[in-house]
Amino acid sequence: MTQQPHLHLSPDAIYPFDARGIAKRFRHAAIFGALDALHPGETMRFCNDHDPLPLLDQLRQRYGQTVDIRYLQRDAGAIVIDFVKQVA
Repeated sequence: MTQQPHLHLSPDAIYPFDARGIAKRFRHAAIFGALDALHPGETMRFCNDHDPLPLLDQLRQRYGQTVDIRYLQRDAGAIVIDFVKQVA
């Protein structure tokens, strides 16, 4: 089976992910799936209405140093975090 080339749909390699529109029971699985789909150097810009501290702990356990977590906004009701897939 040949692998299809990756299509960069975002010219700046930043892909938005708004968790507020995903049912809570599917949220973590959707986030993990989106992060798994990133290629090195790409970023998922995550938006949420609360600081996802338990999720961040899970991400650190699952991805270790391969995904960098960078807060862009950390206000009550408005959290924006960049998850950056690190280049090996």
